Amino acid sequence: MANFFRLIITLNLILMPSIAWSAATQNTNTDYTLSSGDVISITVFSEEDLSLESIKLDESGSFSYPFIGQVKAEGLTASQLQQKITKALTGDYLVKPRVSVTVLEYRQFYISGEVKDPDGYPYQPGLTVRRAIALAGGLTERASERRMTIIRESDASKTPKYVDMEDLVMPGDSITIDQGFF
Repeated sequence: MANFFRLIITLNLILMPSIAWSAATQNTNTDYTLSSGDVISITVFSEEDLSLESIKLDESGSFSYPFIGQVKAEGLTASQLQQKITKALTGDYLVKPRVSVTVLEYRQFYISGEVKDPDGYPYQPGLTVRRAIALAGGLTERASERRMTIIRESDASKTPKYVDMEDLVMPGDSITIDQGFF
């Protein structure tokens, strides 16, 4: 009986971190809203003609879909888009469509200033400022770790806000790393 309890405790210690990571990733993905530049796939089970492997959302956050026409995905989560397509296909085209929408590629975030390779990089769920800097080749010798700002794509005023290394980066964000004063 004692061995059984040891086995349960060991399994909990092994599995809990991966379950927590999976839940964190899942929450990030379910809250993610689609916009221009995202690449998605749409699968309609048992309907190959309605399944699309890769669609890049245009400048208006829309795409063309068979039988439906232009579909606006801007501001919707993958789940909401899935429901929208299911509703549009139900009745006239299919009886009970089973639709799945997946984000294949997230739109870019941008990093400039005192990093070695300033540029746009593909967003990754759970991305922090620290990881964004690493993607950009790291900080230059003149970089300040205290004077870093971010402009959120979702912020209509486009006001720069100070951030630290552990703040989350969202798709479309622009990060600027300023010079430090010596």
